[in-house]
Amino acid sequence: MTESPKVLIVGAGMGGLTLGLLLERIGVDFEIFERASCVKPLGAAMSIGPNILPMFEQIGMLDEIMKMSLPGKAMELYSEDVGGLTLIGRTDNAAFVKEKSGYSSIMFSRPDLHKLLLSKISPNRIHFNKRVLSVGQSDKGVLLRCADGSIYEGDILIGADGAYSAVRQSMYERLQKENLLPKCDTVSLSAGYACMVGTTVPQDPEKYPILKDDYSHLFVVVAEGKPHSWTVITIPGNRFCFGVVIQLGDKEKDETFRNSEWGPELIDSMIAQVADHKVPFGTLGDLIQATPRELISKVYLEEKLFETWNHDRIALIGDACHKMLPSAGQGAINAMQDAVILANCIYELRSPSHKQIVAALKDYKSQRYDHAKKQVQISSTVGKVFYGQTWYEKLMRKAVFTWMPMSFEERNFFKLAGYRPQVAFLPFVENKTNLKILPQKKSKRKYGLAVDPRITAASMSLDFRDSVIDTNPENVRIVFGYIVKESQIQQSWRLVAWN
Repeated sequence: MTESPKVLIVGAGMGGLTLGLLLERIGVDFEIFERASCVKPLGAAMSIGPNILPMFEQIGMLDEIMKMSLPGKAMELYSEDVGGLTLIGRTDNAAFVKEKSGYSSIMFSRPDLHKLLLSKISPNRIHFNKRVLSVGQSDKGVLLRCADGSIYEGDILIGADGAYSAVRQSMYERLQKENLLPKCDTVSLSAGYACMVGTTVPQDPEKYPILKDDYSHLFVVVAEGKPHSWTVITIPGNRFCFGVVIQLGDKEKDETFRNSEWGPELIDSMIAQVADHKVPFGTLGDLIQATPRELISKVYLEEKLFETWNHDRIALIGDACHKMLPSAGQGAINAMQDAVILANCIYELRSPSHKQIVAALKDYKSQRYDHAKKQVQISSTVGKVFYGQTWYEKLMRKAVFTWMPMSFEERNFFKLAGYRPQVAFLPFVENKTNLKILPQKKSKRKYGLAVDPRITAASMSLDFRDSVIDTNPENVRIVFGYIVKESQIQQSWRLVAWN
C-alpha cells in the first residue's frame, strides 16, 4: 500500500482550501495554516466557467456552486463624461459558451465560495492566527515556525499564502544565498492599479428591477479624463458587487504603501473620489452606502510571473507564484487549477521519499507553468482594455469593442475552455460537447499499468493518441495510458499490472 506524505499548507485562500479538500479525498495527511484570526467575508464578485467547473462536477460540488450563482449573460462597457454614460460596446456570448463548452460562466460572491470550500474541510485541519516566521527543509522533511512559537513538521510544504507569500520569501532567501535564484525573481511585483471592492446588503428589486432577472448583469464603466474605471455585477440574494480601479502614475507606484490584504483600511479618500460616478441605474455612492463599512476593502493590484515555483520539498501555488490582474477573472481559477495538478502529483507518489517528492513538485510546475504564463499575459492585456487611461490603451479599448471580429473572441474562448484539469483519482467528467479538450497527463497509479521492459526507449516515445479507430476490446491495448490498435504494436509487447 502506498505511504502518504504529510503536507503543510500555508494560506487558507481559494488555492489552499481546494488543495486541502482534494488531499482529504485521497487520504493524504495535511494541515492548513492561516495568519488571519478568523475568516473575513471580504472581496466582491467572482466568476468561474468551463475551465474549472468540470473539476467541481467531478468531486460532487457542482450543484452546490450553481445554487449560490447566477449565469452570466452579457457585459456592457460604458464611458462616462460630463454628459453621462455612453455605451461603447456589448458582448452577449452566454448561449455560445454553454453550447460549445457544456457549462455556463457563472457569477457569485467570492466569500460564498470561500465559505463553501471551508465547509468541506475538517475543522481540526485548519489553524488560524498562524503567521509564518520561517521555513526550513532537509532530506528528512520540512519545518514551519510560526510567530506564536509553534513549530510544525511535515514532508511537503506548500505556499498558498498570496502575492506577499512568507513561504516564497523564506525559500527565495535561501536560494539567493546559494546563488540559485534567477535575477528576475528578485524584482518586486509591478503595481499599476489600486482597487476598492465591496458587496451590498440585499436590495429592493422594486427599486432595482434588474435584480429580478434570473441571470447576472455585468457593467463596466471607464471615466473620461479621470484615472478611474468601475465594475458592477448583480449576484444572488438581490445584491450588487462593485469594484473601483484607479490607474496609478509612476510617482504613486513608488510612494504608495502596498497593502497585501483585503482589509477595510485606507478607503476614505477613494470613496470621496468615486461616490458621484454613474452606473446605469444610479451612482456608485448609492451602492457604497448600501454596503457595511467592514465589507469594503482596498488593495493594490499587482502582477508578476515568478520563475521559481519549487525547491526541494517546497512548492508555491496561486498568487504566490503567478499574481494576475483580476481583469480577466482568472486569478482564483488558476490557483484552483494549481491545486488540482499538485494534488494529482502528490497522489502519484509511491513513497514520501525525498527523491520522489522533489520529482513530483517539479512535475507540478512543468504541467502548470505555461498555462499560468498565458493567463498572466491575457489578464495584463485585458487590464489595459478595462482600466487603461493612456492614449494607446484608449485606442486598444475602441479596437476591441469596435473592430475586433467575433471569431477572434471565439478562438480565445476555445483555448481557455479547452484546458480543464481534473483530478486523477476519480473518473473524468465526460466532455458534453465537441470542444477539443487538451490532453491531461494520465495517472500511472490509477490505471496501475507498466510496460514490459523489453520495449525500447524509441518505441515508448511513439505517440498513438490519434490512432484510435477500432474500439473492439479484443483489438485494443493500453500503453502508457494511450489507446492503440493491436496491429500497431509488436505482438511481443505485454502489459504488467502494479500491485
